[in-house]
Amino acid sequence: METAHIFIQTTLAFFAILFYTRILGKQQIGQLTLFEYVSGITLGSIAANLATDIAPGSTWFHFLALTLFAFLTWISGYVSLVNRPVRKLIAGEPTVVIHNGKILEDNMKKMRYNHDELAMQLRAKDVFDIADVEYAILEPTGTLSVLLKSQKRPLTPSDIKVSTNYEGLPTELIVDKEILFENLKQNNLDENWLMEQLKAQGVNDINEVDYAVLRSNGSLYVNCKQDNLTNPVDITDAPEDPTKNS
Repeated sequence: METAHIFIQTTLAFFAILFYTRILGKQQIGQLTLFEYVSGITLGSIAANLATDIAPGSTWFHFLALTLFAFLTWISGYVSLVNRPVRKLIAGEPTVVIHNGKILEDNMKKMRYNHDELAMQLRAKDVFDIADVEYAILEPTGTLSVLLKSQKRPLTPSDIKVSTNYEGLPTELIVDKEILFENLKQNNLDENWLMEQLKAQGVNDINEVDYAVLRSNGSLYVNCKQDNLTNPVDITDAPEDPTKNS
């Protein structure tokens, strides 16, 4: 009986979390603010209690708590979307921590942000000399945005007045051996064109294709399930399997 109870509650918790996170949108994933991070953990904790607590009458109370917390999170997200002061209160504001190569210690203290964290995040941006930084801004998500001094930035084609061709987004045409017909239609293409392109690359069966993408220049990138690599690179130090080449 308890096993069936756990099964029912876990299923309820799973679909409740799936439903509520879809409603809450992307504020629960990706780069989270502190509030979004804590609210996501709390939702998961309530759902875990819903899935595992088999005390009589507990299912309804946990489900009600989960629903209420999800609703309050949605309300706070909506209010912060339409009201900037509330958004600043909930999400916080960006803070300048480096200005013209100088570290602003007072701002760092306000954010409880130390020099080790600053150095680590600068290195993640390929910056090893603080004197090269014009501005470094700590975002509400905890990420660091860095603007190098103009003389330290890498050259771009526009800097040397070189024209470049437009590069759009690639379009997926085959994913997991399935043709995405809607994407073909959006590009004024059909299945016959796709099969001709595959045959030109030596592919005769759609089931051989794991992934295919239409590049912005009109060419087709194709990745087959069988890579047929003669000497694949292995960067680990694991011992070679003696039966691999036998």
